[in-house]
Amino acid sequence: MTAAVADAPTPLVSARGVVKAFAVRGGAFGRSAGAVRAVDGVDLDIYPGEVLGLVGESGCGKSTLGRVLLGLLPADEGTVTFDGTDVHRARGHRLRALRRQMQIVFQDPFSSLDPRATIGDSIAEGLRAHGTPARQRQHKVHEVLELVGLEPGHAQRYPHQFSGGQRQRVGIARALAVEPRFLVADEPVSALDVSIRSQILNLLSDLQARLDFTLVFVAHDLAVVEHLCDRVAVMYLGGIAEIGTRDRVFRRPQHPYTEALLSAIPVADPERPRHRTRLKGEMPSPLDPPAGCRFHPRCPIAVAGVCDVETPGLLPAADDPSHRAACHLRTGEHQDLDPGREPVAP
Repeated sequence: MTAAVADAPTPLVSARGVVKAFAVRGGAFGRSAGAVRAVDGVDLDIYPGEVLGLVGESGCGKSTLGRVLLGLLPADEGTVTFDGTDVHRARGHRLRALRRQMQIVFQDPFSSLDPRATIGDSIAEGLRAHGTPARQRQHKVHEVLELVGLEPGHAQRYPHQFSGGQRQRVGIARALAVEPRFLVADEPVSALDVSIRSQILNLLSDLQARLDFTLVFVAHDLAVVEHLCDRVAVMYLGGIAEIGTRDRVFRRPQHPYTEALLSAIPVADPERPRHRTRLKGEMPSPLDPPAGCRFHPRCPIAVAGVCDVETPGLLPAADDPSHRAACHLRTGEHQDLDPGREPVAP
């Protein structure tokens, strides 16, 4: 694992009040049916050299947030800065410099590669765009192939000649070829066989430790996040429900949604006592989110007149200011109304 956040107080990437909405159209004439705020007012700091896990159910906005942080999607509101530079206002040579320092590994390793291009050409694409001479490009391609556990000779092959795990290694090599400082891995193992996932996770962990880049790891599997990440941010319906160090979030969760996610992690020991938190219903439609705390319709400890009326801020835990949760009953002024349920220990 990397250095503690306390050792690096200046964020590399900062998001403030970030909103990203998508128009929804329906009917025979494609009229506007509203807008989904996939990311809704997110504040987030990411520190140099850390691995931040971004987790939540499908549709919570975590992949969208990752792309907004990289500038691949424009923010409708708010700002994103990388090392002090506004990502969404950068132009010309400043934008080109940012593109080299910020890269992404996509979820599907096959669709993210051009089937008509060799692996070597795909990896060299970023280097070519940034003006790296041909001889240096070839050397770098061979170097990163070896770095991810493939052979230099593989550069002449095509994507269909590789397995899913090998293609994801190519995707990682392509992202690392330009030597980025910040990498977003968007569910990079969810499309792989279980037997291959641990290999890719170990590869990412080893590369991050060796190259010291900052990594945002987007996932819905908390067990994977526990293996890899220093800090964890839990998203729900476009916002961050809880954020803190891995150990704090997994052992002393402050938000009921986090507790529910942790209670669903399978345990190998059948005799180990478990308390399963079962949520009510499905996630509300992002087209019509509930008032107050967005989690309150499914929350097992919600209090009427508070949770369904007041929108909670991301407030610090009493014993650790760096551990924050958006819960009236655990971190807010209404803690005296908390029914007192014990946190789930994974």
